[in-house]
Amino acid sequence: MHEYTSSARVWGLSCPGFPEEVSRARRWTRDILRGSPLAEDAELIVSELSANAILHTASGQTSGSFHLALAVSSQVITLSVTDDGGTGTAPKVDHQGQEAEHGRGLGMVSALAHRVVVHDSHSGHTVTAELFTDAGPAGGHSC
Repeated sequence: MHEYTSSARVWGLSCPGFPEEVSRARRWTRDILRGSPLAEDAELIVSELSANAILHTASGQTSGSFHLALAVSSQVITLSVTDDGGTGTAPKVDHQGQEAEHGRGLGMVSALAHRVVVHDSHSGHTVTAELFTDAGPAGGHSC
């Protein structure tokens, strides 16, 4: 294959920042990944990241929104949720006790995903989670 050719397929979805849009994001993910052994993990990750965007950023305010990107290749499923920002700090994994009712979401995402990366910009935050298939990442080893 030519080095600039990609076999990845990419989808995008923009959602208004309403709580009911989290279920829409889950359905969208489930529909795209139907038949994949990683579909349930991906659906849970998208649900958590979408809910975090609505609860903790300007995405959940009037006229707010969040944006999803889903890329699928033979090596990896990549899920990204971008929020509208409005917070002074980027999302981070907090190590909360088992009894905590809040603050464990990104820890759960980190436990499910092989890699989680947070990008911070002036317009918002993007949290990207990668799930490696059995083939593993290009040039790497499977986890």
